[in-house]
Amino acid sequence: MTVFLIILVILVKKVILATRTATQYNDRASNSGLGKIMDFKIIRSLAEMETLAVEWNALLEESASHVPFLRFEYQRIWWQTLGGGEWKDADLVVTAAYQDERLVGIAPLFSTLNRDGEAALMLIGSIEISDYLDVIARPEELGEFVDGLLPALDAQLPDWKVLDWYNILDSSPTLPALEQSAGRRGWQYLAENYQHSPYIPLPGDWEAYLAGIDKKQRHEIRRKLRRAEEGPQPIRWYIASDKASLDQDIEALFVLMKQAPEKEEFLTPAMQEQIRATIHCAFEDDCLQLAFLEVGGEKAAAYVNFDYLNRIWVYNSGIDGRFREVSPGWVLLAYLLQWANENKREVFDFLRGDEDYKYRFGAIDRSVMRVQVRR
Repeated sequence: MTVFLIILVILVKKVILATRTATQYNDRASNSGLGKIMDFKIIRSLAEMETLAVEWNALLEESASHVPFLRFEYQRIWWQTLGGGEWKDADLVVTAAYQDERLVGIAPLFSTLNRDGEAALMLIGSIEISDYLDVIARPEELGEFVDGLLPALDAQLPDWKVLDWYNILDSSPTLPALEQSAGRRGWQYLAENYQHSPYIPLPGDWEAYLAGIDKKQRHEIRRKLRRAEEGPQPIRWYIASDKASLDQDIEALFVLMKQAPEKEEFLTPAMQEQIRATIHCAFEDDCLQLAFLEVGGEKAAAYVNFDYLNRIWVYNSGIDGRFREVSPGWVLLAYLLQWANENKREVFDFLRGDEDYKYRFGAIDRSVMRVQVRR
């Protein structure tokens, strides 16, 4: 009899806890205006995903995390090449949430074996070539979306062991929402700094920018610019703007990138296809900044950036070592920073990587995170 009563008490407590959790969720949903029901749908094909394109980008524009790597066009290109061949076997499981037939959230996911060999749900874009990733939801709806997402994934996708999400900015509100939702379910939440991601807030004036960085580095930038401009060979820099020559410019970019052995290994045929398609897409969307520095008529350095949301996102670069006496990388970067200030861009974002030159140009440090959630 005693054992029976103990079991009965335990069951009653579980029912009370479950009811309390459901009530808390419904209260939060009601308070935010979402209502009590959120319908989660798993999208398993690219054709079905493409029907969301317009709604996807419209939601992204209001999302708590708005970055170029979450635009539908970029996500589609990434999926078509699986990150330039980074992944071999993967299944599309984009999870969209609706409330009263209105799209309120997207978790752009795919299932695969992660780097640890575990069955994982990962963010489309993971890991190497998409510097910032996240879920897509409006700030006021993010908490409810995440809180509904976990049980939806639990019920509709039973075979995964871990959510393994890379490249979420440390300031993203998704992180506390995910931690709180996992905690309410007794799931394990683990977050770790994955990589540095420095950026420069811009004052909108070149001289004001220079005045705000270390005095020694300010003099060094001016010295290298003067040496290049007064050198024996003429220099010029430009931003590619001709669609007819874009493929030629892309090939020139690849040649410069391959000067570095690690980038030559990185630029497999599949990866070149991925980057080429991304550049063409950015050009069509009028957010490409593909810049070259020429020394004596030869291309000595290149930067491929995104000019998006009134900020510059520095995606990749290449330098010809034959011109190192001119410091072509530094010089082109200085011109790009001057252009960004003069054109009133608010931020110069170096994306991932803690290379020393970024901080010497005045970058502020921050990180992107790797987050894991286990049932």
